[in-house]
Amino acid sequence: MLQLNLTNTPKWLDLDHGVRVLVAPMSTAVMIAARRDPRVAALGDQIDALNNDDLALVMAKAVARIAITDWDGIGDAEGKPVSVTPEGVDALLEVWPLFEAFQTKYVNSGFLLDAEKNVSPPLPTGSSAGAAPTAKPARARARTARKPSTHR
Repeated sequence: MLQLNLTNTPKWLDLDHGVRVLVAPMSTAVMIAARRDPRVAALGDQIDALNNDDLALVMAKAVARIAITDWDGIGDAEGKPVSVTPEGVDALLEVWPLFEAFQTKYVNSGFLLDAEKNVSPPLPTGSSAGAAPTAKPARARARTARKPSTHR
């Protein structure tokens, strides 16, 4: 069953290492705005040449610049808290564990529906690995078929 979040209230997302960010709910509007981000648009035809990791970083930064409205645990070189800025968001996502946490906890949440679209959970191996048996098990082994006679 699809569970819709009908609230558009921002929520705090813990990225670990004492950092948390206030994010707008993941929505179609956020993803469309990220696609229109000037840094994404500037890639033009080069976007097809990017590997998945590079593309993930570019898109995550575009999404984060739109979605992150506040944060805790972020400071300047002297430890003084700093305000959210596009440059600050980009710098935040250059820290690998924080990028991974943002990717997993926020960006990927927008793609979970895509994984659920067939209303079936992913199967561990093969096309029938998760299927329930529909036939009753045989009571005993079947006898071997007789060999055809070869006389004419």
